[in-house]
Amino acid sequence: MKITVTSVLVDDQAKALAFYTDVLGFVKKTDIPAGGARWLTVVSPEAPDGVELLLEPDGHPAAPPFKAALVADGVPYTSFSVDDVQAEFDGSARSASSSRSRPPRWAR
Repeated sequence: MKITVTSVLVDDQAKALAFYTDVLGFVKKTDIPAGGARWLTVVSPEAPDGVELLLEPDGHPAAPPFKAALVADGVPYTSFSVDDVQAEFDGSARSASSSRSRPPRWAR
């Protein structure tokens, strides 16, 4: 058994797609209309056939309080990793659309 799709709740799929592709460097894999939203996934360019991240609309009534509670308690919903945090930061710092801040000292 393996994980093939996991999701993050987003309030705007277009903005989320721009962030995950333009800023974080993911690649769009699937984009299918689904009612008023889209089945929209991104993947790592390092693993194009790996786990897909679904940019899932947060329209369900339970989503906003769930997200707010996680933020209030400082609980991460999704985690990513890189081999070299400093190199990742240096590469993103060159991007005009980057919203990343300097990596914490422990990560350098």
